[in-house]
Amino acid sequence: MHTPDIAEENYKKLVELFPNVVTETIDDDGNVVRAIDKDALMQTINAQVIGSEKERYQFTWPDKKKSIILANKPIEKTLRLNKEKSVGRDGTPGGTDSENIYIEGDNLDALKLLQETYLGKVKMIYIDPPYNTGNDFIYEDDFSQTVDEYVDNSGQTDEDGNRLVQNNESNGRFHTDWLNMMYPRLKLAKDLLSDDGVIFISIDDNEVENLRKMCDELYGINNLVAEIPWQSRASVQNDTDLSINHEYICVYAKKRRLNNRRLKESNYKIWHRRDSFVCKPLPLSKENFSNPDNDTRGPWKVDPFDAPRIRPNLCNYKS
Repeated sequence: MHTPDIAEENYKKLVELFPNVVTETIDDDGNVVRAIDKDALMQTINAQVIGSEKERYQFTWPDKKKSIILANKPIEKTLRLNKEKSVGRDGTPGGTDSENIYIEGDNLDALKLLQETYLGKVKMIYIDPPYNTGNDFIYEDDFSQTVDEYVDNSGQTDEDGNRLVQNNESNGRFHTDWLNMMYPRLKLAKDLLSDDGVIFISIDDNEVENLRKMCDELYGINNLVAEIPWQSRASVQNDTDLSINHEYICVYAKKRRLNNRRLKESNYKIWHRRDSFVCKPLPLSKENFSNPDNDTRGPWKVDPFDAPRIRPNLCNYKS
């Protein structure tokens, strides 16, 4: 009961494309192991293949290689139905005929388990990861220690024996720990996306730059759709030098269209109409906006994407 071994699958793809680069070598324990001939690969693809000793533009941090391995490493777990917590399509407790799935557990394990069924099939992913504010607990994946050693060293563990570490700004690995937590999850999320799929990621000022660099590497800088500033609060914050009222939503496509990025003609006709060669939004009426999910708030409508209005009691300023 293993999840797919992504590293093994990538190796097979490389062998299929370039069988001449496959070779064998001796590892540190004296065992014969398979390997890739870097020089043969460079000659085959007619491009520069550089080694670790040569400087190049890159985004890296401590344990990045371990994060890549972690993303590809299979696990021996499975999803189990909890019928007592299930709800049927008609709201019946214990029903199992709903098309929706709610998964409880470590999201890294869940992403690996979903690969078997949803690999390359997900149209849209939205994630709201823990912001690196110094107050959140994150996993520290350290496979050099046993579960017992985790307990002895920290005393803070989850139900699976993983040590939980509060990532304070005084921690010398403040950004590193967050990056190591995020990288494998973003990698697996990309594998789930369909070719026309897109991912939305909420983030604030603390890690937006690092998130962008990570996603540029994983998804490709050309697949950046937008970095959307979102007004997350309307009230004034008086405990900082500047009152920060916004966060960001980074949007990346799996394979962004290189040209013809306008709305499809069918969508264009739905959302706009032409009057005297001028495009005008359709009026806000039930005839022009649908409600396919029977939302109790009524048909969809155009609405500003910002925080709620300022409460009246916050508008009373005194000199």
